[in-house]
Amino acid sequence: MEYNSVITNRSARRDFFIIETIEAGLELRGTEVKSIRSGKASLAESFAKVEEGEIFLYHMHVSPYEYDSKEQDALRPKKLLLHKKQIEYLSAQVLQKRLTLIPLKTYFKNGFVKVELGLAQGKKQYDKREAIRKRESDRALAKAKRSKLQ
Repeated sequence: MEYNSVITNRSARRDFFIIETIEAGLELRGTEVKSIRSGKASLAESFAKVEEGEIFLYHMHVSPYEYDSKEQDALRPKKLLLHKKQIEYLSAQVLQKRLTLIPLKTYFKNGFVKVELGLAQGKKQYDKREAIRKRESDRALAKAKRSKLQ
C-alpha cells in the first residue's frame, strides 16, 4: 500500500546499509503538520537517538509555517511514538550491533504523520564505489540485452 510520501531522505540508502525498517509516529507541535504537508521539511542530516527509554529525532528541519505568528525552532528534537517493546528492541540493536537509526521518509497515514526509520550500518567509501560499479555494470548489461533484442 503506497502512502502520500511527503519527504524522503535520498542520501540514506547511498550512505548506509539498511538492515530493517520500522514505522513510527511523530510528535509535532503547532503548525509543524501544515509545514510538513506543504513539503517544507528536510530529513537530510537527521538521525534518531534513544534517550531514557524514548526515541528522539534530531536535525529534522521543519520550516516555520508562513501564516503563523509564533516563532518555532526549526531543528527542535521531535519525539518518535513507538511501543515500549519496539523501543527496547531498537535500543538493544543500536547498543549491541553498533547500528544507527536513520529516518528514510515521512508520510501521512490516516491523517497522522509517520516516519519510516531504518536500522542502518554505515557504508565505507569502498562500499559506495563498489555499489556504483555494480550499478553501472547492470546498466551496461541491460543495454546490451535491449540492443540484442532489437
